[in-house]
Amino acid sequence: MASNLARRTSSSAVVPAAAGTKRKKAQRDRGPITEYLAFRLAGDVYAAPVSIIREILKLHPLTPVPRAPASIMGIISVRGQLVTVIDLRRRLRLAEGPVTSKARILLVDPMGVELLGLYVDEVLQVYRLADSEIEHTATALGGEVASYIAGIARPAQAQATPQEGKGVALKSVGVVRQNASVIILLDLKVVLSS
Repeated sequence: MASNLARRTSSSAVVPAAAGTKRKKAQRDRGPITEYLAFRLAGDVYAAPVSIIREILKLHPLTPVPRAPASIMGIISVRGQLVTVIDLRRRLRLAEGPVTSKARILLVDPMGVELLGLYVDEVLQVYRLADSEIEHTATALGGEVASYIAGIARPAQAQATPQEGKGVALKSVGVVRQNASVIILLDLKVVLSS
């Protein structure tokens, strides 16, 4: 009886280890993986690296700033800190739609200097993208490409769940899980410096 138990334990331990080895090998074949938070702007899917996104907030009441550029929606207070909120649709010269309950503010610190809020229409999910799934802008779009586009991703499949993402609480702010066939990857350092 004890020998049967020992056989069952040792044989069951071998199967998960082999499955884990296959998963690790598949990840190595895809290359280095980077996590991107996908969001919707004017009907298209965009994404930014999770590493620069500090928090996702539901829409707060904004205080307008007199004589501010059109892309600045206003300021909000986040735990006693004033944060400038920028409308990414206006900044990227995209069509504006009505504000909905799905709208969110992404708190980002791309330069490591100042915390900024980015208004987006809807937060979708975190994608774990390998280098092989990302085409650089010159090859994907050709010709003159806006400098704020870091690349175009064509994910093979959704590789993350809505709860994943380093330090970004997605479930509590009503994130929608939705697979996208094409994702425009933004370089927020360039978007916010211009």
